[in-house]
Amino acid sequence: MAKDSMTMKDIPRQDRPRERLLEHGASNLSNQELLSIILGTGSKEESVSLLSQRILMHFEGLNLLRDSTIEELTAIKGIGTVKGVLILAAIELGKRMHKYKPQERYVIRSPEDGADYVMEEMRNLKQEHFVCLFLNTKNQIVHRQTIFIGSLNASIVHPREVFREAVKRSAASIICAHNHPSGDPSPSQEDIHVTKRLSECGKIIGIELLDHLVIGDHKFVSLKEKGYL
Repeated sequence: MAKDSMTMKDIPRQDRPRERLLEHGASNLSNQELLSIILGTGSKEESVSLLSQRILMHFEGLNLLRDSTIEELTAIKGIGTVKGVLILAAIELGKRMHKYKPQERYVIRSPEDGADYVMEEMRNLKQEHFVCLFLNTKNQIVHRQTIFIGSLNASIVHPREVFREAVKRSAASIICAHNHPSGDPSPSQEDIHVTKRLSECGKIIGIELLDHLVIGDHKFVSLKEKGYL
């Protein structure tokens, strides 16, 4: 094979695969350009662009390349174990993404749904746990997090801790829940105060507090149903 003196540096910057990806997005690159980025470098005999082209021609495109083995890849001139491994890793990652199906998310349609979601985990706790459920626009739970453990107190349950996580998770709304170790879910004045404070902050930020559930032993109280929201 004739020596190809062109390197990636000889290609105008706007035509280099990495620069084109950053400027135009990965979807606008050809298979050859994407493979060039994965390989990174060519060999002394040819540029990475020509090497990528030759690999694709050898496998007649992506269909056969996706099922290639390390032996088949390293049999191609210019492909050593390192480059072969890079290609196989990229292929496997693509296969896993294609197969991935997000788990069905739990939908909250009522206070009972929220209570059912946390009841078994929270009803027997020996300390108070303050938990937040972060929901998307379809009222599906996208994340659950324990904000703090200990007696409920407005100075401890600071809105910034709750809504920082809500913003991070791009939540449309939240449901808070905390347990009473006594088993009696009757809300205290502190429970009511915390609820109102969180609700007011949520309105300012634009992330609604849908409910605050007090969890007892196989029973609960919704502060929304009690009229505190």
